[in-house]
Amino acid sequence: MKNYITLFLFLLSASLSHAQGTLADYNRAYALRSLYSRKNMYNSEMQPRWQSDDTFWYIRNTPKGKALVEVDARKHKMKVTADSTKVAARLKAEWDAMPKPDGPERHWMEVDDEKGGKPVASPDGRMEAYVRDCNIYVRDKSTGHETRLSIDGTLAAYYSNRIVWSPDGKYVAACRIHPVSEKRYVYYVESSPSDQLQPKLHKQEYAKPGDELMQKSPCIFAVGDSVSQVTGNPVDKDAISSQFELSDLEWTPDSKSVIFEYNQRGHKVYRVMELSAETGRMRTLIEEKSDKYVCYIRNFRYNLRDNRHIIWSSERSGYQHLYMYDKDSINTTPSPITSGQWYVREVVNVDEDNQQIVFSANGMNSGEDPYLIYYYRINFDGTGLTCLTPEKGTHTAWFSEDHKFLVDQYSLIDQAPVSVLRDAVDGKILLTLDKADISQLLANGWTAPEQFVAPGRDGKTPMYGVIYRPTNFDATKKYPVIEYIYQGPGDQYVRKEFRTYDWDMSSLAELGFIVVMVDGMGTSFRSREFENICYQNLADAGIPDHIAWIKAAGEKYPYMDLDRIGIFGCSAGGQEITSALLLHPEFYKCAYSACGCHDNRMDKIWWNELWLGYPVGQQYTAGSNVENAHLLQHPLMLCVGELDDNVDPSSTMQVVNALEKAGKDFELIVIPGAHHTMGEDFGEHKRYDFFVRNLLHVWPPEWSDVKVK
Repeated sequence: MKNYITLFLFLLSASLSHAQGTLADYNRAYALRSLYSRKNMYNSEMQPRWQSDDTFWYIRNTPKGKALVEVDARKHKMKVTADSTKVAARLKAEWDAMPKPDGPERHWMEVDDEKGGKPVASPDGRMEAYVRDCNIYVRDKSTGHETRLSIDGTLAAYYSNRIVWSPDGKYVAACRIHPVSEKRYVYYVESSPSDQLQPKLHKQEYAKPGDELMQKSPCIFAVGDSVSQVTGNPVDKDAISSQFELSDLEWTPDSKSVIFEYNQRGHKVYRVMELSAETGRMRTLIEEKSDKYVCYIRNFRYNLRDNRHIIWSSERSGYQHLYMYDKDSINTTPSPITSGQWYVREVVNVDEDNQQIVFSANGMNSGEDPYLIYYYRINFDGTGLTCLTPEKGTHTAWFSEDHKFLVDQYSLIDQAPVSVLRDAVDGKILLTLDKADISQLLANGWTAPEQFVAPGRDGKTPMYGVIYRPTNFDATKKYPVIEYIYQGPGDQYVRKEFRTYDWDMSSLAELGFIVVMVDGMGTSFRSREFENICYQNLADAGIPDHIAWIKAAGEKYPYMDLDRIGIFGCSAGGQEITSALLLHPEFYKCAYSACGCHDNRMDKIWWNELWLGYPVGQQYTAGSNVENAHLLQHPLMLCVGELDDNVDPSSTMQVVNALEKAGKDFELIVIPGAHHTMGEDFGEHKRYDFFVRNLLHVWPPEWSDVKVK
C-alpha cells in the first residue's frame, strides 16, 4: 500500500508541475551530446605541431571537413589545404611516429621497479653498471671483466637498479633500499570478465596513511683500479631520516656531487640535498618548512649549467613564486625572481643565455577572475616582467623549439576560442590563425553558462562559480538546484575555458534543473591561506563557502528553489558530497556519490598524508563518512566500480555496512568491470532518475522509452 501511495503522490506532483523530468526532457538531454558536440564548432581545434623553429602545422575543422594548415612563422604566412588525402597522410605519419605502449594498460600485480633492470652504460660506452644479487657491479664491455662495487646488499637492504654514472665516468651513484617489512595490497574481484565465465582475483600494491614506507640511502662508488665507497656519515643521514620520499639521484656537470630531493614524512620539511663524491659529506642546499605542509607536488627546480645557481619554486610568501639560490651562499636569503599576490603555475622555459624565464601564472590582473592563466617573460633578476598573452581569457600556449614564437589559444566560458601566432619576445600578434565559429551551436540551441561571483563564508572573499540552465529555461518557473562538486585541495576545478558541452552538467540541467559548481576555500591557486582551510579538515570541503555562494545566487535569481538542493560528485567529490549530506542536512536534500574516498584511512597514502598530516590521528576519523553514516536523513545513492584501482572500493562498502547497521535507507549501484568512475552510462542514467525522483518529485520515464542515449 505504501508503494501505491508513493506512486500516486509522484503522479499527482507531475500533473501539478511544469512538466520537468519528462520523456521529452530526457530525449533532449541526451541529444545535447550530439547537438553540442565540438564537431559543431568550427575553426577551433588547435594542436600545433612544430616541425622546426619557424614552421608548424595543424588540422583545422571546417563545415566541409578537415583541412591541413601549414604556417611559416617567420614570414607570417599560412597555407590551407583541404585535400582529404593529404590531411589523412599527415595524420597517419604522425601516428606512426608516436611511441606505442609495450604492455598492458594496467599492472595489477606487484612490480618492484627498484630491483633487476637493464645494465646502464657509462658515458663513453666502455663499461656498464648493473645490480645482481642485491649488489652493484660494473663490467668492462670489451674484456668482460667484472668488478663488484658494493658488498653489503641483502634482501633486507638492497641496491636500486636506478644507477647513474657521473659525466666523467669515474663514479656511479645509486640508493640502498631499505624495504618495508610487509607491503599492503588491495584485492579486487572481477565478477564478469570478458574472456571467461569464472571471476578473476586481482591485487595491487597500495600504501595507505600510516603504513611503513621504504627508506633510501644515497651512495656513491668510485670506479677504477681501487674501488671505494663514498657515503654520508651518520650525522648526515639524520637529515634524510623518516622519509616519505627521496628522489632519484642527479649528477652535477662537474662530476663532484649528486643532488636529490628529500621529503620528510608529514610533509612539513622538504630539502634539496647534495652528496659530495669527494668527501661523502651531505649538505642541505634548499630547505622548505611549514607548520602545516609543504605542497611538494608543485615544486620546480632547475640547476643552471654554472653548477652554482638553482631556480626553485616556493609558496613561502603565501603564493607560488620563483627564487634564485646560490650554492656557494646557501645560508643567505635567496633572491626572489617573481613576487606578488599571484601564482606561478608552470615554468615553460629557462633561457640561460639571455637570463630569462617564460612561465604561466594566474591572479596577476586585478579586477578579473583570478584563475585565468596568462603567459609571461621575466629576467633572472626579477626585472622586465612582460605579459606575452595580454588579451582577457584563459590561455594555452605552444612554443617553437627556439622559443622565439608561440601559438596562443585563449577563451572564456562564454567567449569562443581565438588562436593567434605571437612573437615570444614581446607577445606581439604576428598572425591570426583561427576564430572559432559557433553559429551551428547557436542554431542548435546552445547557450553559454554564466559565471557567478559571490562572497564565501567570511562575507568578503569572492568565490567564483558557474551556473547552467536548461535550453528551455523559463524564469517564471521554479527550478531545483543541483551542485556538482570536486573540492579536493591541490587544484582548482571550475572551468574557465570555452566548452561546447559539459557531460557532467549540461544534460543534467536539461531535465529541469539549475546545475552549479563553485571553487570554495580549500582549493588552490588563490593563496596558501585560502587553501589551508583544508589542512587536517577535509570534511570542511569548502561547503560553508558553497552554501553562501548558492544562497547569494538564489537571492539574485528567485527561480532557484533553495528548498530543493541536490549534490553529486566522484572520488574526493564523492566523499565531499556525502559529508555535505550528512553534516548539512538543513541545506542539501539528496546526493549521488561515486567512488568516494569516504574514510581517509582507507585511501592512498600521498593524498591523505599531504592534506591530513602524519601520524594518523583523530583528524582522520573526524571526517569519516563511515563514522558519520548514522546521521543520514535524506536520499543517498552510492556508486562504485568493482575494480576501482584509484580509491579502494571497500571505502564505499564500509559506508554501506555502516548505513545498514544504522538502519538507514539508501541506494547502491555497482558497475562490474569498471575502475574509477562516475558510473559510466548506466550510472548516469540512474543519477538522472535519482534527481528527477527526489527533487522534481516525478516518476522518471522508462529507460527503454528514451530514444536518444
